Formats: sequence, C-alpha cells, structure tokens
Amino acid sequence: MSPPAERLREFRWRVFNIVMAIVGLYVVGVIGYMVIEGWDFFDALYMTVITLAGVGYGETRPLNTDGRIFTIVLIVLGVATLGILVGRIVQALGEGYLQEGLKYTRQKRMLSQLKDHFIICGYGRMGSRICEELTISHAQFVVVEADPRAATIARSKGYRIIEGDASADQTLVEAGIERACSVICALTSDADNLFIVLSARNLNPKVRTITRASSEEAAVKLRRGGADEVVSPYTAGARRMAAIALRPGVVDFIETAFSGTGGGSLIVEEVKLDERSCPFVGMSLQQINLRNRSGGLVVAIRRADGTLVGSPTGETILAQGDILFCLGTDAQLRTLSEALLPVKTG
Repeated sequence: MSPPAERLREFRWRVFNIVMAIVGLYVVGVIGYMVIEGWDFFDALYMTVITLAGVGYGETRPLNTDGRIFTIVLIVLGVATLGILVGRIVQALGEGYLQEGLKYTRQKRMLSQLKDHFIICGYGRMGSRICEELTISHAQFVVVEADPRAATIARSKGYRIIEGDASADQTLVEAGIERACSVICALTSDADNLFIVLSARNLNPKVRTITRASSEEAAVKLRRGGADEVVSPYTAGARRMAAIALRPGVVDFIETAFSGTGGGSLIVEEVKLDERSCPFVGMSLQQINLRNRSGGLVVAIRRADGTLVGSPTGETILAQGDILFCLGTDAQLRTLSEALLPVKTG
C-alpha cells in the first residue's frame, strides 16, 4: 500500500477510535444516570446528550451528590475526547496527508476506469524519458515507483503515480494489471525486472512485457522468464554510436524526421486489420489507394503467421489479421486509420 493510502487509513482508524470513544461515553452516561439516579432510559439519554453536547439546558431532574460528580467526570471526558478529535483533524489538514489521501482515493477511482494502458515500473532516467515519449503520443499510463523523492517528481509532472514495490502483486493489481496492454520494466536491477515480469505474467498472461537488461546474459534470463522484449541500453547505445559513425546523414535524417514534436514530424504506427470492421480485407494496396486517400505510406506488413512483408507493392493483398506498419505525419496516419477502420494492437 502506498504512503498516501497508509496515512489516510491511519487517519481514518484514529478518527474511528475517537468516534467510538464518544459513542462509548454516551453509553456510559446513559447507564450511569440510570444506575446512580434511577432514571428511565429516555431521561438518562436526554441528560447525557445535553451534557456532552454542552447545550446547557439544566438538569432534567435534581441530581444528588453522586450524580453531580458523575456529570463533572462525563463533561471532562467529553471535552477531552472532542478536543482530541478536532486536534487530529487540524493536524491532518496542517500536514497535508488528508489532502494526499483524498487525492489518492480519487486517483484510485480513475485507475479503476483505465483500460489498455501502460504500466511504467521505475521513474529513473530511463523511466522518466519513457513517460515523456508516451505523453507526446497521448498514451494512457501509470508509473510505479518505490522511491518517495522520484514519486514526488513524477507526481509534480501530472503523471498518475503509485508508490510501492512494482514486483508486489498488490501494487500491480492497484495499477490495473488485469486491464493493461503492456508493462515496461525500467528498473536498474535485472533481478527486480525479472520479478516484475514473473508477477505480471502470473496476474495477466496476455499482457506484453518490455524490460531493460544490463547485459546480454541478463537479457537471456529475462527472455526465459517470459519477457516479450528485452532492451539493453548499452547495446542500443553502441549500435547508435556506430550508426552515427558509419551513416551520419541517415541518422541525422531519422532524428530530424522522427524526433520532432511538431505536426510535420513523421511517425510509424501499426494497425491490425479485422474483416469485421475493415472493408478492404482481400483487396490489394493498389485498389485501396491509401497513399492518395491519406498521404500515409504502408512500409511493411506482418502476416498473421508472423511472416514480414517488407516494402509491399501495389499488388500486395491485405489479409485478415495483418498488421500494417504505416509511415506519415500524425494527421496522415489519423486519416489512414479512419479509412481502414482498424483495431489497434495492444
């Protein structure tokens, strides 16, 4: 359970105990007046209520010495208990954990409504960059981070954040693992990433798991553990540096075309064809004429059996279950998607 949830739960428990103490005082007051003064239940209840509420209507009936002593004790205990209750509420408001708890409750309600979202485990250097990229793509995601300082930074950026151990089943359930489309493990520890992959697979066998690895040996173990994709920052960095050295113009073009955030930057999107929603299954790319319809370009097709068709020609026939890899601007791909009526892969 995350710290805001723990603090809210502790506050609720303390308030509950104080309220129960107040209820107990009313019970003691009623019984006390009935035993000491010999009153009936209604008179005893009425006297207890006006005494503890501080209304000051006076005695229901004349009190003997024992009754007055009992009333004094009842008033002192009632004032003390009420003071403790007010103090707890003021403390909660002053320290801010009541507000945090209420925000946590609202966030939990919002998380319960998320579907086909991403779960980012770890908000370090890699995790924060992943969040930025997903934000640019307007993707729904939840960040799971155990470090309070890193969680505070993520929360300040407006991200949905859950403080806790990402390898714990309860934390992943809280993040909506049953409804998530992908889990991204960005922790620096290979062992922690492996535990997350195993937990995610156990809770949702269909979820796609993507994890980082510090070495090739760790990458092999992570794949054996069930990770769908394993990324080594060192290997990826080495390939990029080699590409810059060998093909600087190509790398510069890719950086300029694909890394921008403006409306003219290029994007590669994947769409999955379903004959129930796509009227073009069984037709060729030339017949569909997607290029003229949208301006987007189909650069590759992955068949349902896993076969990859690179640089498809106009004669290439679209089939049920094909995944089209399309290149274009955001506006072009949006038009292309509307033309195909696809079911996006998750």
